[in-house]
Amino acid sequence: MADRRLVGLTPSQIVTSYVMLVIAAVIDAASVNIFFAPFKIAPGGVTGVAVILNHLDARLPLGLIILLGNIPIQILGYRMLGGWRIVVRTVFYILLYSVLVEFLKPYTVNVEVGTNVLLNAIFGGILGGVAGGLVLRAGGTQGGTSTLGRILQQRFGMPLSATSLYTDTAVIVLAGLVFGWEGALYAIVALFVGGATADYVLEGPSVIRIATIITDKPDAISELVMEAMGRGVTSWQGKGMFTDQNHTVLFITVSRAQVNSLQRLVHLADPNAFMVIGHGHVAYGEGFRQIKD
Repeated sequence: MADRRLVGLTPSQIVTSYVMLVIAAVIDAASVNIFFAPFKIAPGGVTGVAVILNHLDARLPLGLIILLGNIPIQILGYRMLGGWRIVVRTVFYILLYSVLVEFLKPYTVNVEVGTNVLLNAIFGGILGGVAGGLVLRAGGTQGGTSTLGRILQQRFGMPLSATSLYTDTAVIVLAGLVFGWEGALYAIVALFVGGATADYVLEGPSVIRIATIITDKPDAISELVMEAMGRGVTSWQGKGMFTDQNHTVLFITVSRAQVNSLQRLVHLADPNAFMVIGHGHVAYGEGFRQIKD
């Protein structure tokens, strides 16, 4: 009940989130056993450290290193980030992931996906990114340097992106010293691919476009867009600081396939209009997705 009050989720949503964590842990463990550990790829974080230590001493189980490496970080996170409410799902994920790394090893040891290290770095990054995206969608983190980054952010006011960069860079440098700098480059590839994949899983594909139009003919543009494209238009007044002139700013959200039509209609109504088109991941509301309960 406490977990439900914390995040305002229904029982079915809570169950779904934990199912996602289980699926993510299986995928993450498989990526380590199939793609990373056999090819000495240390993709940052505690997992990267575990791959390095396991290479130095094969008697050290990967899963155990991951678990032991996370314990002090999660205790520190518990004390500095607001208690169990922040780390409960992360701890659940870490425990399951650590166990699965060892449990799946006998089933993945004979899985052969080729000897090309670059391909293994890419596909390992993809699987790791899918797992990371699922964990974030479930309301947790993968622990390790993710939690450490949040601690550094709170303690020293460092941007979260910078803390992740510093901690992962330290692991990759260590990998370079142990495996050679070519191995460190493969680790960077895996880290980059994993981050991009996690963003894709978390936010979805960029399927909408957002247009901001500055014009002196807002009615003409709005009428064409609403009638020909069936899209809504929002307007407000703006002022060009360079010219010291007032203009109308229009905001329009369209699908990717409608961009050319929008450009044509805007030019038809006002050839002098200034238009900027940006990417968006998802839009909720009339004409787009509906927010799920």
